[in-house]
Amino acid sequence: MIIEAQIISPPYSGQFVERIYDNQSLWNSQDWTWIKFTNEDYSEWVGHFRGFPKEVAISKKHNTVLVLTADYLYQLDRLTADIIAIEAQPFYQNLTLTPNEDFIVNDYSHLYKIQTNVSETITLVSPIQMNMIKFKKWQGNKLTFTCETSIDWETLLLEYDCENDEIKVLG
Repeated sequence: MIIEAQIISPPYSGQFVERIYDNQSLWNSQDWTWIKFTNEDYSEWVGHFRGFPKEVAISKKHNTVLVLTADYLYQLDRLTADIIAIEAQPFYQNLTLTPNEDFIVNDYSHLYKIQTNVSETITLVSPIQMNMIKFKKWQGNKLTFTCETSIDWETLLLEYDCENDEIKVLG
């Protein structure tokens, strides 16, 4: 069972047990992401994932690991490390885990909640049209993030509350 995951530089050959997670496609980039996983028994191993690295997050509640690269969003079973699902060519820019262990991802203009499967996203409704979303930090159950408005390209600070799935403008 995976208890920890972090993006690392390419390891030396033979340094870790390695597992390759790839998806055959003509559209694959030449980039790879290396994730060092720690199991429940504190053994470590490395997974190779196609695409430039972005984020990795683990949900104990859903027994799921999400790995976001520029090419794919991989969903792994936390207990077996097997692939549950792969979403090809996602436009997701960020990935974070809420305090209640759901995943939040964003493309350039929307936030999405993922609970049990990457193909079943819930679009979170915003009071404004957003562009260029950037996650900042969690404070309790609230994620602050910035975006540019679609009308005048003003940068605004917003807040997402994971308790009620509401987004509000802070200024």
